[in-house]
Amino acid sequence: VTYTATNFLPPNGRDVISVNPKTGEIHLMAALDFEEVNIFDFRIEARDQGWPPLSGHCSVELEVLD
Repeated sequence: VTYTATNFLPPNGRDVISVNPKTGEIHLMAALDFEEVNIFDFRIEARDQGWPPLSGHCSVELEVLD
């Protein structure tokens, strides 16, 4: 299974949030600032290596607290 993050709102979320493609763990790559953005929405897709490949997804909302 491989994991990818897509559909970031706001779009600059892809610069501060990453998803490990092997484990699906969510990591921060930079500090978050409540005054700049207080909520990030994105989607994580899990896809298997079968034929045909099957996938599932979930929606993630990350709230930044002051």
